[in-house]
Amino acid sequence: MENPVKILVKKEELTLEGIKQFYIDVVKDEYKIDTLIDLYQVISVNQSVIFCNSKNRVEWIQRRLQAHNYPVSITHGDLTMEERNNVLNEFRQGATRILITTDMLSRGIDVQQVSLVINFDMPVSDESYIHRIGRSARFGRKGVAIDFITTEEMDTINRLQKTYETKIVPLPKTFMDYL
Repeated sequence: MENPVKILVKKEELTLEGIKQFYIDVVKDEYKIDTLIDLYQVISVNQSVIFCNSKNRVEWIQRRLQAHNYPVSITHGDLTMEERNNVLNEFRQGATRILITTDMLSRGIDVQQVSLVINFDMPVSDESYIHRIGRSARFGRKGVAIDFITTEEMDTINRLQKTYETKIVPLPKTFMDYL
């Protein structure tokens, strides 16, 4: 090869800057949905994204929140690209304020009004965690991430804190000050 040229492509910057991270120890997985409903009864946010680890979980949470009169949108890998784009456009326009999704949406969604990300299920990989919660601090804004964990998942929180040199603390009663 004569006169090779090295092309450097900037890797996507993964940062937790501007994101306040909290967790709620729900003790058991079956307590997560009631905790989520209780949380939405006391918070007031523009828009939020709830991440789950499966399509079935996304659809189950959708049914439960709709039963409590929360208008929600969902997206997952089984939807066509057109369906996903329609859902995202409606969400961006404010037709719904809650978007429930799988990790397929953890990269590439830029919605300026998202100030809260909830990890209903903890992600499988550490890298997915940073991509998920990064949805809340876009365009120079501050964001909040709340992780719903079972007692057994506390090790995950400890590992994430060590990996990303960050603090993930129990959700304080004054957390609304961050939204």
